[in-house]
Amino acid sequence: MPLTSSPEHPQPLRAVVAATKEWVERLNPIWVEGQLIEIKRRSGPTQFLVMRDTLAEVSVSLSTSQAVLDAAGPLTEGTVVAAWVKPTVWTKNGGLTFECRELRPSGEGRLLAAIEQRKRMLQAEGLFDPARKRRLPFLPRRIGLVTGAGSAAERDVVTTIARRWPAAVVETRHTLVQGPLAVEQVIDALRALDGAYDVDVIIVARGGGSLEDLLPFSDEALARAVFTCRTPVVSAIGHETDTPIIDLVADVRASTPTDAAKRVVPDAAEQAQQVALAVGRVRQAIVARVQTEQRRLDDLRSRPVLRDPSASVDVHVERLEIARQRLIRAMDVRLREETLGLSHTIDRIRALSPRATLERGYAILTDADGAGVTTVAATTPQATLTARLADGSLGLVVTEIEQEQAWRSSRK
Repeated sequence: MPLTSSPEHPQPLRAVVAATKEWVERLNPIWVEGQLIEIKRRSGPTQFLVMRDTLAEVSVSLSTSQAVLDAAGPLTEGTVVAAWVKPTVWTKNGGLTFECRELRPSGEGRLLAAIEQRKRMLQAEGLFDPARKRRLPFLPRRIGLVTGAGSAAERDVVTTIARRWPAAVVETRHTLVQGPLAVEQVIDALRALDGAYDVDVIIVARGGGSLEDLLPFSDEALARAVFTCRTPVVSAIGHETDTPIIDLVADVRASTPTDAAKRVVPDAAEQAQQVALAVGRVRQAIVARVQTEQRRLDDLRSRPVLRDPSASVDVHVERLEIARQRLIRAMDVRLREETLGLSHTIDRIRALSPRATLERGYAILTDADGAGVTTVAATTPQATLTARLADGSLGLVVTEIEQEQAWRSSRK
């Protein structure tokens, strides 16, 4: 029933909102296309989105469940989606919103969602692991290049390599770089270059393009082929903002084909300059070291012991001479003392010697048996005696014996 009203009899707001809600909810659900410009994730079961028309400045709010968002795959702001929505009115504020019952990425959004899902799968398998990425050789013998025939990417890579390192050798494999046959041709070219014994690095290069044009370089088969290559692979696909899956699997990601060429070969002029700087630093280091050692040598030579090495010896020679003189004097004194002592000892011995007694006029008497005669009682008259004097001996015959009275008294 239509609502009637007048200034005197206005309708309550709740009745108007309820009638509007009833009329709006008679509409059937419908699929609409738009771009997600805001995703408001909450902890509760209801999530809110803001969708805008792809051409006009028209935007609406969407409410949906967490299950619908998860089923749509990874979504980011800016993704174009197709939403199955049913309009409704919130009674509390009278706001018009759309209940989203299903959500699907469309156009580029669908492609981006599929690529994102593929990235997560390959990442879980370890194809993006930084630990397995190999270092590029400093100066490769031969550089493999996979690119489109006559493309700007080929020209940029070859020209840059020739300018930076003229002696570098580039082996090119031309393939399609977009379309359904591109993946197979790129994989075949990769395997051929990877099997060449003298190819030390491989560049996969392509210029910029739309998401659909770059889609072959996010193919799972190509990603696995790059992963299994024994030769380091440099990916140079599109512009710096483009990130196909091959960029994540390759050992090195270059922002452009020119950047890839700069990464695989050094700059000859720059290397020559670095060598010159290194030689200069080595020379400076050698000169500084020689100067340092020369100063140390000069300091050593300035020391008295090295300036006149014999000076210290002369001091010891002088001391040795003084000690020798002291020793000689001590020996002379000691020799004189010992000589004097020996002379005194000899004099004492000589004074006690019988010969000294004989030299004073005494004689030693012995009988015929050689026994000493010290008393008159020890001989008899007519006995033969021998008198030993200082200069010889005398043969004597006892003619008379006279014993002194005093001697006899002392004997008693």
